[in-house]
Amino acid sequence: MPRRKLRVKAADSARINAELAELRARLEIHTEWPEKVLAEAEEAAERPRLPEYDATDLPLFTVDPPGSRDLDQAMHFTRRPGGGYRVYYAIADVAAFVHPGGAIDVEARRRVETLYFPDHRIPLHPARISEDAASLLPGEPRPALLWQLDLDADGAVVLADLRRALVRSHRRLDYAAVQRSVDLGGADEQLALLATVGRLREEQERARGGISLPVPEQEVEETLHGYVLGYRAPGPADGWNAQISLLTGMAAADLMLDAGVGLLRTLPAAPAEAYERLRRIAQALDVDWPAGLPYPELIRSLDPDVPLNAAFLNECTGLLRGAGYHAFDESRGLPAPADPDHAALAAPYAHCTAPLRRLGDRFAQEVCAAVAAGEDVPDWTREALPAVPALMASGDRRSGEVERACVDLVEAELLAGREGEDFTAVVIDVDEKRPGSGTVQLREPAVRARCDAADGGAGADRAALPLGGLIRVRLATADPATRTVRFAAV
Repeated sequence: MPRRKLRVKAADSARINAELAELRARLEIHTEWPEKVLAEAEEAAERPRLPEYDATDLPLFTVDPPGSRDLDQAMHFTRRPGGGYRVYYAIADVAAFVHPGGAIDVEARRRVETLYFPDHRIPLHPARISEDAASLLPGEPRPALLWQLDLDADGAVVLADLRRALVRSHRRLDYAAVQRSVDLGGADEQLALLATVGRLREEQERARGGISLPVPEQEVEETLHGYVLGYRAPGPADGWNAQISLLTGMAAADLMLDAGVGLLRTLPAAPAEAYERLRRIAQALDVDWPAGLPYPELIRSLDPDVPLNAAFLNECTGLLRGAGYHAFDESRGLPAPADPDHAALAAPYAHCTAPLRRLGDRFAQEVCAAVAAGEDVPDWTREALPAVPALMASGDRRSGEVERACVDLVEAELLAGREGEDFTAVVIDVDEKRPGSGTVQLREPAVRARCDAADGGAGADRAALPLGGLIRVRLATADPATRTVRFAAV
């Protein structure tokens, strides 16, 4: 579904900002930094641990959303003699600035993840580090973990190596700029290779049986003219960039599994009954799912711009529930998972490419760096590993709560005062136990909310909502105080 924008009047932005501030207070989100953390960050920024290996002549580039300053990754591509490709992937070396047991480390373990509010970002690390000294900003020498990933002509990994290095990004790009260059035929060699390697890795994913769901996400963004609420579906360039990160995360997982110590991101396979349920839903939505067609191939055949397909894809997100972290250290009696795979990727995988924004990545990085160098994993890393999965689970829950609360608030603000107005919507979810209730997605504005079917009358059950159906709904409630939006089918 294309991204649709709805602007809030400028006068409303101040009220939304005040409500967002109240929301942060209610959720006990700390926006201020202890003085000792800021002092330690300043000192670390001035005197980071620098690696001996100098790779600043490698012309790396970054791809991030416009305006980003916490740049975790930079990349460079070459063709290998005799065929295939070499990917250099530099990841910010946060451990060069954060000392185990120090004030920044303690605060990071409390924050766990960077939190994103429409008006404010609550970073994992002080801005002096995350947006300056450790960020892979163009033109600046930075300590990094530099991966070398050699691929064959089909994009399969033939060698993975890692070392600490001093690097320098030469340019900063955004997804739209990359996409335009490739689409218009004006891409330079680096962007052309990003597209080539990205597509090859997508084919590797297909061959493994992995899949990425193309479900558009709601976005809330503050602009000079107020807030924008819309849907954003990832484009091809987003996918190519993601494939390089996934490639690295899978290489990291293999490295840690071979060493018997590390931190994986896991997702169990969905039970057979979950797929049986999806087949029933596909039939109800007129989604053609031939008996011999594997689920990943079905997903790749669907267009999320088609309402019935969008409803089906929304139902597929249920297969992704249960993702978590698994720490293991076999030398200390902490076993690796019996099934280390991430089901959506059909391979073992580790989060290790966003250490400026996600706590667990720093620990995975330290394990990989030590193993690749033939050194012992630092004691502070081994001692911390058992507690990291619980920390990350709490951080994920809080991040999800923040994201949903922010969207709910802006939706309610946008629709407040419009009770009784009718809208066109697609039914994207129906409660199995109460088929008269479900979730609808409005075409305009970009709102998803609960909806009830029409009342069947005294003593009668509500009619079932038509999953995937295009219906008219009437706004029943839009309450910013409770962040509640509710519709009724007309």
